[in-house]
Amino acid sequence: MIDATGVILAGGQSRRMGLNKALIEVDGLTIIERTVALFNDIFDDVIVAVNDVGLYSRLDAMIVTDVYKGAATLGGIYTGLFHSQTPYTFVVACDMPFLDARAIKKTLELSGSDATAPFINDKLHAMHTVYSRRCLKKIEGMITAGNLRVSDLFSMICTRRLVEADFAGIPILSSIENVNTPEDLSRIRADEGR
Repeated sequence: MIDATGVILAGGQSRRMGLNKALIEVDGLTIIERTVALFNDIFDDVIVAVNDVGLYSRLDAMIVTDVYKGAATLGGIYTGLFHSQTPYTFVVACDMPFLDARAIKKTLELSGSDATAPFINDKLHAMHTVYSRRCLKKIEGMITAGNLRVSDLFSMICTRRLVEADFAGIPILSSIENVNTPEDLSRIRADEGR
């Protein structure tokens, strides 16, 4: 497996949800606590990129704030890569309650490109992706130019697309799932304990 750092982005506004998604409890733990614990089992270094350091200071991870404020997800990816000490960085969001260690390890195993991302349901999932440090300059250029679309980054770099068949026997669909709305949360609550 490649040498990689695990990064969790927890700096979003949660506008559609109306509350901090990282602090939603699932099976007795907040999503962010679950993700940090999972990452500490997989990675030697775990970074959480946040807006409010105080909210997350108890976590067993390196807590950092965005290098570029207001640069959305792309800025969070940049921040993770900027602080990472390894050639590759695996990035997720703080609102993914069913991240699966096998899916993460398979993504790492198949990586080596500038980015390696699941391409599921006709969509590249930027928040279950391994990024190379080679992306730093390209992302910085996009941010300074005001282009914050991660989909544009994928078209500018060498991106390996992983399909469902690459994850045979691994629950990739639940691993890439996130919680954006109260409706999503209701569905997740119905699935608790799965």
